[in-house]
Amino acid sequence: MSTTSDTNGVEPNADAVTGRWDGVDVHFGEEGGRLTYGSYLRLGALLDQQRLESDPPAHDELLFITIHQVYELWFKQVLHELTASRDAMLADELWLAEHLLRRVHTIERILTQQVDILETMTPQDFGEFRHRLSPASGFQSVQFREIEFLSGAKDPSFVKRFRGLTDAERTRLEQRLEEPTLWDAYLAVLRAAGFPTDSEDEIRTALQTVAADRSKYAAIWELAEALLQHDELAAAWRARHVVMVERMIGAKPGTGGSSGAGYLRSRLDLRYYPLLWRLRTTL
Repeated sequence: MSTTSDTNGVEPNADAVTGRWDGVDVHFGEEGGRLTYGSYLRLGALLDQQRLESDPPAHDELLFITIHQVYELWFKQVLHELTASRDAMLADELWLAEHLLRRVHTIERILTQQVDILETMTPQDFGEFRHRLSPASGFQSVQFREIEFLSGAKDPSFVKRFRGLTDAERTRLEQRLEEPTLWDAYLAVLRAAGFPTDSEDEIRTALQTVAADRSKYAAIWELAEALLQHDELAAAWRARHVVMVERMIGAKPGTGGSSGAGYLRSRLDLRYYPLLWRLRTTL
């Protein structure tokens, strides 16, 4: 690839590059000179974040760090979409709320599939550096707790008992505890459609009415299904995660002092939207 003058014989901007690439005319102008793939994605900083604690370096520690950093990036995206979906429901933009939830579903399937990559690490390989992780633990993932709070499973005790929170993290969690959840937003959708929602019985009646007349309440029904799918995929990830932990460390306690797999199994029955699940019994 080489630089050339333009077809009119005028010299291009000093920052511009033109030429042929695989038989195609290309032109990288001034903007391209200022912004590159690497600078846009901040790859220098991103790829410098995988700092191993083991000494000598354990081969699989890079995999362990990468997987969990990728999880946190996806958690950030999930929070972005769930927050926007909630706000769309509150603004009566039901199509947008459902669309964003469907995107979350796709991400959640990827989150579950990533466990397969982590399981290419054997317990012996994990044991080479696991002692270096204490007292860090996945239990301390603030973004994961934000997802749970936003989805409807608010747990103020987490904020009180976790001493490792920064001021910014504590503020974020407290804000999530105060702001409307996805379920709160869905109840607002029901009220906008004329249904009372002051009691559980009224909500149950509203859901049964919506389910019985999907032609009239199509958007509300599909939104309920999207919420339930989010709930189901979150449960599938928790189930897959606990089996992976048992395969990796058996009944050992977690690095952060939790009971390890025992604690994770205690979360398997968590459901964000129990009324949507109970609705199935009446259909």
